[in-house]
Amino acid sequence: MADVKSNDSIGRTLLVVLVLCLVCSIVVAGSAVGLKSRQQEQKALDKQRNILDVAGLAVPKMTGEEVKTTFESRITPRLLDLKSGEMLDKDPAKFDLAAALRDPQQSVELTESEDRAGIKRRSNVVEIYLVRDEQNKVQEVVLPVYGKGLWSMMNAFVALNTDGRTIKGITYYDQGETPGLGGEVENPNWRAQFIGKKLLDENGKPALRVVKGGARQGDEYGVDGLSGATLTSNGVQHTFDFWMGELGFGPFLKQVREGALNNG
Repeated sequence: MADVKSNDSIGRTLLVVLVLCLVCSIVVAGSAVGLKSRQQEQKALDKQRNILDVAGLAVPKMTGEEVKTTFESRITPRLLDLKSGEMLDKDPAKFDLAAALRDPQQSVELTESEDRAGIKRRSNVVEIYLVRDEQNKVQEVVLPVYGKGLWSMMNAFVALNTDGRTIKGITYYDQGETPGLGGEVENPNWRAQFIGKKLLDENGKPALRVVKGGARQGDEYGVDGLSGATLTSNGVQHTFDFWMGELGFGPFLKQVREGALNNG
């Protein structure tokens, strides 16, 4: 009898353990799904906030709802074919950059000589952002750029005037460079140097220069390099060289200089 009772006790214990494990698994799975959804919402909100910031439309202590409202009223996302420089009549919300980079049909592998930015592959299509004034006229365009620094891939948004050459703002929003050195790419004082500088020369070739030791006063193409962070500064330089060239936004910027944004 003792053995029977002992077996029953063990069986009930195992049943309780299994039920508890099942309940815990359901709770954990439900929490993970809920957290993932909130994380995705927060990621989208951070993206919108950074675009508004580089476009000069963000204000301190903007609420999430204010960010969404301002973004929807002033920013028009568009998909861009990099090879042709043409904006596409496709829904940007259905575009997945990560998936495009994994698909040989939607991206290209860069040769060593082409890959100035150290990104290995480039999507054929990217999402850009037209910034409109209160009369709904395009006043600038925000372009996403990224490139390898010393330790990390450095992601940024660059706002350009409708002349297709003049920088109106830049923000590095995701990078893992050394704090106090390469991490200074996020320093507002350093970023402010870019405002008013020319990305391209009169022939439409990449001309912005990150100058070690500091740019000359009045140099419309030069910004100061980051002190003690030569390799990060080089990464910034290479990022601009690639993305503003023919394999990047070069074909699009040519059309912008010819007035394409007036019809954007």
